[in-house]
Amino acid sequence: MSSSRITLSKSALTNNITFIKSQLKPGVVLSSVIKGNAYGHGIVEMVAALEQLDVHHFSVFSSHEAQLVHKTISQPASIMIMGNIAPEHEAWVIENDIDFFVFNFKRLERMTALANKQGKKARAHIEVETGMNRTGFDPKDWKKLITTIQENKDLELVGVCTHFSGAESITNYHRIKQQRKQFKKFNALLAKNNITPQLRHTSCSAALIAYPNEQWDLVRIGILQYGLWPSRETYISYLTRKNLHEDPLKRLIKWESQIMDIKKVKKQQFIGYGTSLLAENDMQIASVPVGYSDGYSRSLSNQGKVIINETRLDVIGVVNMNMLLVDISNLDNVNIGDPVILIGTAGKADISIASFGELSKQLNYELLTRLDKNIVRTFVE
Repeated sequence: MSSSRITLSKSALTNNITFIKSQLKPGVVLSSVIKGNAYGHGIVEMVAALEQLDVHHFSVFSSHEAQLVHKTISQPASIMIMGNIAPEHEAWVIENDIDFFVFNFKRLERMTALANKQGKKARAHIEVETGMNRTGFDPKDWKKLITTIQENKDLELVGVCTHFSGAESITNYHRIKQQRKQFKKFNALLAKNNITPQLRHTSCSAALIAYPNEQWDLVRIGILQYGLWPSRETYISYLTRKNLHEDPLKRLIKWESQIMDIKKVKKQQFIGYGTSLLAENDMQIASVPVGYSDGYSRSLSNQGKVIINETRLDVIGVVNMNMLLVDISNLDNVNIGDPVILIGTAGKADISIASFGELSKQLNYELLTRLDKNIVRTFVE
């Protein structure tokens, strides 16, 4: 038995994809963002499940992730690399018709030269800088970029894109408004030069909810498909706007382990490493074989929560590399091997990813992507 396991809900994923598609305008392509090991849910597992839900466009960060998706797909699909392409994978990307972002002339020249050698086209999505100030062609380079697109016969302009700088918060509204203007300006420049990309795209999960009219031809959706909101602000705003009282999304993930050992500790004894916890009374503690090497943050020492026997209990002492301790003093009939829920629900007790993240001062995204890739992930109904 592994030290912990992750189960993923098929019905929750079906619910979430149905919800996302209901938000899309006719003809808009849904690209499932599965970077960061599918936000901790597992690329292999998610691709197989998403294919069954008629999702056939996948966005990843790296060429390593693209290769994993390519090995996993069982039906024709588009794979789009939004970030890094390892030098040793460049030829493979061209050979296998993988889409990729281009945000500098060096990549554009390199990939089109490789395409020329193979007698193929480089399937590029031109990323333009509109105000995120991360990656993308700066406005001062747009004239040269237009000329390059017109003259380079080894380039297939699959897409033109940008990324909004924090659509999950109204505080970024002015900045994003300027980005939208810049993106429209670039598209007008393309049209003036008789250049027509197949796809134009700007929206992530947060932008889909906050700026529903900015869908263009494709949306890149990550966190929503896993049953989570980009921010609490986005969630409340959507419910208010739609006059809803229940979350339309459902969490996919459940993370659980089991009690490894049970021990009695006498009053006035320190528990675990160091002196962070002194037993004020006689206690009974359970050890659980999960620690920060599995993705359970050390910052949850003496403040994390788990569920045993449908009861939320305190994590006590310092979280170790491979182990954490739980105060079970007030529970009856607790045994070695009993289930321990780290994220999930049992009876009326719940540990949400949001509450888990708040305790560890981690974003939902950060918490999920830190879950160890070696933890077995299994879809259940």
